[in-house]
Amino acid sequence: MESLTAALTWENYDAVLFDLDGVLTATAKLHAVCWKQMFDEYLQQKSRERGEAFQPFDSDLDYRLYVDGKLRYEGVRSFLESRGIELPPGDPGDSPQVETICGLGNRKDKLVNELLAAGNVGVFEGSVSLVHHLRGQGIRTAVVSASKNCEAVLRAAGIADLFELWVDGKVAESLGLPGKPDPATFLKAAELLGVEPLRAVVVEDAISGVQAASRGGFALVIGIDRHGDAQALKENGADLVVRDLAELLPGKAGRT
Repeated sequence: MESLTAALTWENYDAVLFDLDGVLTATAKLHAVCWKQMFDEYLQQKSRERGEAFQPFDSDLDYRLYVDGKLRYEGVRSFLESRGIELPPGDPGDSPQVETICGLGNRKDKLVNELLAAGNVGVFEGSVSLVHHLRGQGIRTAVVSASKNCEAVLRAAGIADLFELWVDGKVAESLGLPGKPDPATFLKAAELLGVEPLRAVVVEDAISGVQAASRGGFALVIGIDRHGDAQALKENGADLVVRDLAELLPGKAGRT
């Protein structure tokens, strides 16, 4: 097993851009639960209307293929297309009861907010330790997330002060930035930090995220294998894959 610290010299980089869910905070499962609840309720409604058998949302496969790492409304559209369901896009201000792409996305967001209000936010301690280490080395840190709840999650987790800025779903929407796997949000974060992509590292756990970072021309793309996806992460653009970011702390052994 090769030590990643031997290959990684943090002084070669000016900034590290982190995804949120599944990288810094243990909220990926929370999101998956909310996606499943929202989609299953809607799919049950459609199955009754069509007189077809109900096929539930798969929290593992469907989540990873169609919604993980994507902007909320893009995730809704992507999954529904996989089931042959077409809906009008609607408007971001649509009520959760409206049957549009935005309406369904807002149903999911309502569920997430209810769980966040209940304090269901945890962090990955290895990730937090690495962020502290990087900041101690003078390396700048930012969060790039598709979530519109990014700030609320960071503050609920008590780690918002560890990052100079975040480019999240709200920022992407206001600036008209496409979501991952397009690199636009990562590139915007680097621009706001005043850092060239070739001097920045991206840390992701989603396939769409490593694809985005790879397409953005970043110096190093680190994948976190939370779901047994090490090979897929490598094939889609991760230069290194670890199980936990604590492996990248000085004196720790990791894997490529």
